[in-house]
Amino acid sequence: MRALSVVDTVFARHPRAVGESYLDHARTATGFGLAMLGGGLACIIHAAVPALFTTTGSDTIRRLHARMSGRAKQGAAARECFCYEI
Repeated sequence: MRALSVVDTVFARHPRAVGESYLDHARTATGFGLAMLGGGLACIIHAAVPALFTTTGSDTIRRLHARMSGRAKQGAAARECFCYEI
């Protein structure tokens, strides 16, 4: 029984808390990570050549913030209307 508790804690508790399955959460987190890598690379290039990617870093932050804010609202709604224990 203890092993199932560890698996739940490590892999399922957080996705469930934000109203997602493990795979939904993995896809979303991967998308956020790739967007951050792209924005970060644009910032590094911008540091070397200031005329390039002048708004890409801040555009990426704004876009991700808007997505994350929407997800936070959805997660709160999911916690209010659907809760279960196994």
